[in-house]
Amino acid sequence: MGFADHVREIERVGKGSNTGRDAIVVESWRRCLETYQLDPAQAREAVIVSQTRLREHRQQAEDLVRIARSGLERLYRQVAQQNYVLLLSDRQGVTVEFLGDPSFNNNLRKAGLYLGSEWSEPRAGTCAVGACIATGEALTIHQTDHFDITHTPLSCTAAPIYDTQGSLAAVLDISLLSSPILKTSQNMARHLVSSTVRRIELANLMANSRHDLVLRFAGAPEFLDVDPEAAISVDGAGRITGMTHGGARLLAASRGLDWRMPELLIGQPVTDFFLAGLDELSSLTRASLPQDRRIAVRDGSLLFAHAIEPQQRTASVPLARSSGGPLAISRLGGSVPAIDNLRRKVTKLAPSRLPILLQGETGTGKEHLARIVHEVSGLSGRFVAVNCAAIPEQLIESELFGYAPGAFTGALAKGRKGLIEEADGGTLFLDEIGDMPYAGQSRLLRVLAEGEVLPVGGSAPRKVEFRVVSASHRSLADMVAAGTFREDLYYRLNAAVLSLPPLAERDDLPWLLDRLLEKHAKEGLPLRISTAARLMILSYRWPGNVRELDNAIAFAAALCDEGVIETADLPDHVTRLSGNAAEDTNDADGKDAADLRAVLAACKGNVSEAARRLGIDRTTMHRRMRRLGIDRPH
Repeated sequence: MGFADHVREIERVGKGSNTGRDAIVVESWRRCLETYQLDPAQAREAVIVSQTRLREHRQQAEDLVRIARSGLERLYRQVAQQNYVLLLSDRQGVTVEFLGDPSFNNNLRKAGLYLGSEWSEPRAGTCAVGACIATGEALTIHQTDHFDITHTPLSCTAAPIYDTQGSLAAVLDISLLSSPILKTSQNMARHLVSSTVRRIELANLMANSRHDLVLRFAGAPEFLDVDPEAAISVDGAGRITGMTHGGARLLAASRGLDWRMPELLIGQPVTDFFLAGLDELSSLTRASLPQDRRIAVRDGSLLFAHAIEPQQRTASVPLARSSGGPLAISRLGGSVPAIDNLRRKVTKLAPSRLPILLQGETGTGKEHLARIVHEVSGLSGRFVAVNCAAIPEQLIESELFGYAPGAFTGALAKGRKGLIEEADGGTLFLDEIGDMPYAGQSRLLRVLAEGEVLPVGGSAPRKVEFRVVSASHRSLADMVAAGTFREDLYYRLNAAVLSLPPLAERDDLPWLLDRLLEKHAKEGLPLRISTAARLMILSYRWPGNVRELDNAIAFAAALCDEGVIETADLPDHVTRLSGNAAEDTNDADGKDAADLRAVLAACKGNVSEAARRLGIDRTTMHRRMRRLGIDRPH
């Protein structure tokens, strides 16, 4: 089809004609014409966002990408031989992860099949990622289905990834620069993408529901334990706390509800959807055969279910609090100047009840620091963590402020206490506060100013008293200047500011490594690390900070033999980027480490004196000690 014919067909569809295109394509074309006012006769080059914007989008999607990575790599291995590229886009349509043949990079970048490409419908017209975001459905946009003539050589298949609260979180897409003429050639691609998405959502639910009962469902017992179709999580009170997309569809179908309204599902009693109580559901474990784990759904259908019992919460938090501040404060980090300074500030600020703002890159341990502040504060109430970026915008008010009985359709008959009220007498931790919608910011400001909370649909405010600790990886001051964050709320939150350095700038990396080895050791068997693997870890830059290091040690601990981590046990990206440097310096490092230890011993552990004797400054000394895996002497 030529350019003119393509434009004429789109114009005919805009006037109401039926040209034989799939309904999903026709609806997208009409959105492009009527809602976004796009001109089909004007070709648009693919948009690649700036490095700054890409970095922001990737940081916000970091947790999902980490959980999804093994699924993405497995899918890419399945389709790479057919010349597909794989894109993971966030809910704004920006590609935050990309897998493709590097020899085609120039062509892929030009076509927009590249990291940082933006595939929202208003920007790119009809395309698989944009249409998937708009409809919430798995689909293929094949060649001339695309609105923009620039993209008509492409064939793209995408499926949505939903978060545990039922909101669209990302889109997984596989695309071809050129493909067979028939659209049906992509049916298998759609099946593969949808299967991968289902596994990613399940992994995400499992990661976020460790302390809840997880129920996995399948229509046939043979696949129940290996490839479930849907899953939900349930708290100790029997309420739905999370779900995969398949789980959302299952719950909605059981009551004749719309799965696009997750607020009617999350928080509801599990008995509203199944003809079984919490005890019966909890008993559906692997102790019985899959064919015996049958469950009746309220719409009359039967399913097979597998219950995964919740992990017991560790006693570390109450233990630290009952033992007083010193034990908690020691968990901040090793004995290096920057961490010692942070420790001093926390010791002074924690008991003061001042609002504290934590600043630091994603993965630097802001929630860990917030919990320590709570433990040192002496407050008797709970530590309640709220991820402002993870709560859907339409639910944030009811989640934070609670709601009165009958406040909206599907509300619990007795209403529900909000997270702010749950923190009464304790600490409210607002993670990624910069992502809170503007309307929510206004209501939060009122709570902080007046010391009372008004539930959604309520008429009588309730008194609350709590300590607020907030965190953001973005500069709230810059957001205030840009008009996206309330200035008066900013000054309410930042009475004190604590900054967490990125891991690459922390001199206590060896201390952190040793603590993580202790954390991931199997019961009764210490976890150790070879010198070569330690050097490799110390020479890697850790862009994902402490969270990335923690994941790497957990990964290596699962692979290693006899409790000793070798270089082969480390994740590929760590060995690939740090291996050359470690190999080049391995022989020399042994002698350097011995010399450095000798100087430190002669100086009785005084790092400043050792630095003076070696003719270097303290910063260089600490960097050299960290590289060689030498802890500061005590």
